[in-house]
Amino acid sequence: MTQDASQQPYGTPEVPRVAVRGEATLEVDPEIARIGITVSARGTDRRTALEDLTRRNNAVLDLVKSYGDPVEKLETGAFSITPELTRHGRGERIRAYHGRVHLTAELNDFTSLGELTTRLADLELTQVDGPWWALRPTSPAHGEARRQAVLEAVQRAREYAAALGADLAALVELADLGAENAPTPFQARPGGGMRTMAFSPAEDAGAPALDLEPQRQTVYAQVNARFTMTPPQL
Repeated sequence: MTQDASQQPYGTPEVPRVAVRGEATLEVDPEIARIGITVSARGTDRRTALEDLTRRNNAVLDLVKSYGDPVEKLETGAFSITPELTRHGRGERIRAYHGRVHLTAELNDFTSLGELTTRLADLELTQVDGPWWALRPTSPAHGEARRQAVLEAVQRAREYAAALGADLAALVELADLGAENAPTPFQARPGGGMRTMAFSPAEDAGAPALDLEPQRQTVYAQVNARFTMTPPQL
């Protein structure tokens, strides 16, 4: 009982196979920018620290929300209130309380980003980190990179077949490499374009808006393809 050549792993002299890899790399502008915001407070008693932290957190939320549609997401990541013990003396004597709230904002309008980051950093005991530039998971750039990778695989296979005096006959397999093992050298490093900032109004009153240049993103796609071809002219 014979098996069709298209179902055999390595092909046959009558129906040989060619296996290739297609790759594509695109440089595109980012679609969103994320910034991290940390609000801090310190007080000699718990109530004072909580009240100051709540007031400053509300000021940050009001400021970010005032930008409207350019802010796609605003999320609170973590909250902490930590007692600081005295270094000397017996017993668990508390010297002060430290409070922190971490937030993340995601913007799609980069013209507002520089102004917002400066105004946030100008708030009392507020730290700003970022921006982290990125593409949306649904960005057309990902699909375009995959299409170009497939086209390159077909072109490479056709060139191999032509070198043997043959033609491609049919596609046997097209395999997208595991996304969880995608190469990382092409991914943009976070934090490009702006350093961590932590100011208070007394330190920098009326600071001008930052001029931030978006960091271009590299999109990478890779596929494995197998084709059958006509018998070569050896």
